[in-house]
Amino acid sequence: MSIIPIDRSPDLQRLRTEGYNVQITSAGNLVVHDVPYVNSKREIAIGAVASNLDLAGDVTARPQDHTAKFIGEYPCDSQGNTLTVLRHTSGSFDLGSGLIAQHSFSRKPLRGHYEDYHEKMTAYIALIGKHVAAIAPEVTAKTHKVIEPEDDNSSFKYLDTASARAEINTITARLAEDAIAIVGVGGTGSYVLDMVAKTPVKKIHIFDADRFLTHNAFRAPGAPAIEELRLQPLKVEYFASIYGRMHRGIVPHPVKIDATNIAELEGMSFVFLCMEGGAAKRAIVDQLEAMGVPFADVGMGLYSKRNSLGGMLRSVISLPDARDVARARISFASDDANNEYDKNIQVADLNALNACLAVMAWKKLRGFYFNLGKERFVSFTIANSLLVKDDVL
Repeated sequence: MSIIPIDRSPDLQRLRTEGYNVQITSAGNLVVHDVPYVNSKREIAIGAVASNLDLAGDVTARPQDHTAKFIGEYPCDSQGNTLTVLRHTSGSFDLGSGLIAQHSFSRKPLRGHYEDYHEKMTAYIALIGKHVAAIAPEVTAKTHKVIEPEDDNSSFKYLDTASARAEINTITARLAEDAIAIVGVGGTGSYVLDMVAKTPVKKIHIFDADRFLTHNAFRAPGAPAIEELRLQPLKVEYFASIYGRMHRGIVPHPVKIDATNIAELEGMSFVFLCMEGGAAKRAIVDQLEAMGVPFADVGMGLYSKRNSLGGMLRSVISLPDARDVARARISFASDDANNEYDKNIQVADLNALNACLAVMAWKKLRGFYFNLGKERFVSFTIANSLLVKDDVL
């Protein structure tokens, strides 16, 4: 079923009640089908008018964009002349659900905005339809046809209107087939989760055996209440409860991955390693290489000196074509739990930047971003803001 019920938004419900053939696509676009228009041969043809949706949860907000898309030939007046009053641009616009628009229209009302989607859609339909009426007054967009709701296979619990608004649905869809694992949801891993949860990947498996304590709150995205911290929840359950509100595919695993349970990572298409070094990490890397799974390893080393912090962040992406060279960039050093002077310094902004480096590398691998350099290793030195990249090949 559609995750945006039409009957919860009065403007959408009014469109349907008046007989317009209304559809909301999985990509977050409102489409009115069966819209008659005049083509260049002065014939009556049938097209569709579409708009991206601005939503407040699962109900419509006031449209912030006055433009609309059109599926069909460019509409003409009753004499076969193009309606230049609507012209904005032409091209190929992916609306989702297999619908491609050919034209974009721009017609801003005098007040500067449309009050709701009923006003917006009927305004465009009326501008096109008045020329139809001059030829065939009985032909109208009010067909009273009902479209069966789409089966909702979305990874999200509500529409990704950000991608629809930016018209990057086709690009975002390149991430949809991934099953992601994040090993360690501490400072950096929690930010990786925050970013990946905003993509349409099928599943996000999160692995960590630790509990979410007060110091974690200052390293992770969000702002937990003190009542939540008193409960000392497991990290994976805490984060799953938050990001599960948005993404359907969050799978918590309250375990520490090591040599005894590496099989938990089988079937993953990409893995983010956000964990300390040591034998467990080496065993995981060995197994991921053996399984042919691409992965990113992240880490940072910070130190305090002269009352300031310094250090370096790094991200390494390991692919089957250059495992040995990538491995040389991965740190397997163990933190010394018995070292009372080891403060394990972490800062939220650096955790977030470290996560960004890894998530961007994954998105480049999937073609979401341009990848001209094809770098596999990126480091950032804090003191001089030096960003270094290298293709390990």
